[in-house]
Amino acid sequence: MKTIGLIGGVTWLSTAEYYRILNEMVNAREGGVSSARIIVFSVNFQEIKTLTEAGDWNSIAGIMCDAARRLERSGADCILLGANTMHKIADAVQEAVAIPLIHVAVVTASAIKQQQIRTVALLGTKYVMQQDFYRQKLEEQGLQVLIPSQADIDYINNAIYTEFAKGIFTEEAKQRFLQIIDTLVAQGASGAIFGCTEIPILLKQEDCSIPVFDTTLLHATAAVDFVLS
Repeated sequence: MKTIGLIGGVTWLSTAEYYRILNEMVNAREGGVSSARIIVFSVNFQEIKTLTEAGDWNSIAGIMCDAARRLERSGADCILLGANTMHKIADAVQEAVAIPLIHVAVVTASAIKQQQIRTVALLGTKYVMQQDFYRQKLEEQGLQVLIPSQADIDYINNAIYTEFAKGIFTEEAKQRFLQIIDTLVAQGASGAIFGCTEIPILLKQEDCSIPVFDTTLLHATAAVDFVLS
């Protein structure tokens, strides 16, 4: 079994989900009391959040590249950036190491295509929803991407940074997210991407009327496929 290098802490709540899912998947496939070989480098989310809001992506890239190099030196065979938004600097991280970085948007696009869905709603931070770095990976695979209105983008982004990052998941937030998804369904969305690793903690497939794509689960699945291949 190869070793997964996980850059976590963005947030620690979703990192805990990655750790759980990776181990459950390896155990399901390998049996017995098998568990995943994982090295975790957890960053300080307050530092990352401050730099993100300042638009200082060069400093963020420096932190993430350093984390990736440390994981590689420690024996990791692949890198997972455990946050959708951090994939804005994914290319820089990949260039910093010789081992592969598994890109969350690429594996998500592949899963959507397998279900023959062409138009998807994208929910995540405002950076994921509005900037090109994430949507481009989806559109390169022929997908049409719908995003919420500006008011809903602001609501989602605020909820992620001020509530979910602190472990606060309310029924009010759940219902508002479902309303936003319903609005995008009315606009033609046939599936919904949970493009923030905290959203799957708030919402599950059974809550939604259309197929949802849990990026944490898809990302972890791709990593397990890699290390067990």
